Amino acid sequence: MLNRLKYLGKGVMMSTLKLSLTSFLCICLIVISGCVSEQQYKELRVQNNTQRKRISEIESELKATKLKLDRLQRKLDSAEKLSGVETDTLQQKIAALQEDLAKKKELIAIMQKQLLYGGARLPVELSTKLEDFAKDKELVTFDSERGIVKFKSDLLFEPGSDQVTPSSIEAVKSLCSILNSKEADKFDIIVAGHTDNIPIAKPATRQKHPTNWHLSADRAIAILKVMENNKVSSKRMSVRGFSKYRPVAPNKPNNKGNPENRRVEIYIVPKGM
Repeated sequence: MLNRLKYLGKGVMMSTLKLSLTSFLCICLIVISGCVSEQQYKELRVQNNTQRKRISEIESELKATKLKLDRLQRKLDSAEKLSGVETDTLQQKIAALQEDLAKKKELIAIMQKQLLYGGARLPVELSTKLEDFAKDKELVTFDSERGIVKFKSDLLFEPGSDQVTPSSIEAVKSLCSILNSKEADKFDIIVAGHTDNIPIAKPATRQKHPTNWHLSADRAIAILKVMENNKVSSKRMSVRGFSKYRPVAPNKPNNKGNPENRRVEIYIVPKGM
């Protein structure tokens, strides 16, 4: 059993290495050429589809591992009649499954991040424009390695709301002028909403946004609408809501949250991703 788990772990890591190597080669091609060709877009789309299938497979393996772990844990909890050796064996199996579970979760998180931005760096001209846009703006940061513009939700929206503040609308408008430029017109846009772990408490807020899932998705849609109103093509855009499940920093104990996790991220990705 333990050897089998180790073997499965090695298989998972080999899959990761293969995917990472593919991503690395794609990035090298892009950096060398200075731009992304239509053929490279197609290759990235194929890679993305392969990634999605592999994520689905690992998620199925994750569920199976959880079931095995639950069964063994129940057996251990009721192990009054088992000998010391049998108890030790059970504990070793549980520890191995827990390690396997943690590796699978980590791998899924890495692969999902790769899936969002396709592994491609943006052209220098577009990246420079976005860096200049984010410079000296308190509510915006730009991750040039991953092509992500991040807005802080506490400054972007009214508290507990999906209403974009007037000052923030101007910032989004400025971003739209870049996204409508010739340097960006070959890219699609994913708007992703995130919250911290503070539950929706106010009845008035819960009526419109029952959970953090709703709030994260509704905030992403609100930004999409502002972008749509500023001539960014609807065909280029999609939205995602991640609720509290993709924190970038630890939340405070007892559901106290963390402002860093309340954010909207705008991913600039090759078309069709």
